[in-house]
Amino acid sequence: MLSIPLLLIHKPLPNIDKNILELKGKNWKKYSFEFLSIFIAVISAFALNNWNDNRKDKKAEQKILIEIKNGLEKDLEDLKINNKGHKRGIKACQFWRDVIQNKEVIIDSVQLRFVELTRDFTSLQNNSGYETLKSKGLEIIENDSLRSKLISLYEYDYYTLRKLEEEYEEMQYQKNYFKDINKILAPNFVFDKKGNLINIETPIKLNKSDKNILMSYLMKIELNRRMVLTFYKKTEKKINNLESLIEKNIKR
Repeated sequence: MLSIPLLLIHKPLPNIDKNILELKGKNWKKYSFEFLSIFIAVISAFALNNWNDNRKDKKAEQKILIEIKNGLEKDLEDLKINNKGHKRGIKACQFWRDVIQNKEVIIDSVQLRFVELTRDFTSLQNNSGYETLKSKGLEIIENDSLRSKLISLYEYDYYTLRKLEEEYEEMQYQKNYFKDINKILAPNFVFDKKGNLINIETPIKLNKSDKNILMSYLMKIELNRRMVLTFYKKTEKKINNLESLIEKNIKR
C-alpha cells in the first residue's frame, strides 16, 4: 500500500473563514443599526404617547378644577344663607327669652321672630365637579395637598354639615320644639284680620312649669345653633383656602 505524505494532503484552504467573518461583521453592523433604529422608534413612540396622555390628563385636571371652583362659589353662597339664618335664630331665642321674662321688646318683629325661632335649614352642595373627579380618578390631581384638601372637604366637612342640618335629632327644631312652644305661647298672641301675628298680650301669662320648659328649649336651640355656626365658620375658611389653591394650580 502506498503511503501518501500528510504534507501533500493538507493543502491550505482558501480564505473562506476570513470572508465569513467579514460577512458576519457586516451583517452584525447592519442588524445592530436596524435594531437601534427600531428601539429608538419604539421609545420615541412611547414617549410621544405618554406625553399626549399627560397632556390629556392635565387638560382634564384643569377642566375639573374649574368646575369644582365654580361649585365652591355656589356652596359659599348657600353657607352664608344658612349662617345668616342660624344667627337670626339665635336672636329669636334672645327675643323670646326677654318676652318670657316680661322685658321690653320690639313688638313689630314678633311674627318674624316666631318663625325664625324653629326654622330648619338644609345643606346643599354642588358635588358635580367632585363626582367627575372621582369617576376620572383622584390621582389625576397632581398636587397632593390639593387632592387631600378636596377629599377632606367633600367627604368629611360637607358630609358633617348635611348630617347636622338634616339628620341630627337635636337640630330638627320644627319637629322637636315648635308644637310645645306654640302650645304654651299661642294663648298670649294677638292676630289681625288677615291672620298675621301682630302683638303679644303682656305681661305674658305663664306658670312656672311652662316658663321653665320654654327657657330650657331656648337654651338648647341657641346652643345648637352656635355649635353649627362654629362648624360653618371652619368650613367657610376651608373653602376659601381651597379656592385659592385651585386658582394657583389653574394658573400654573
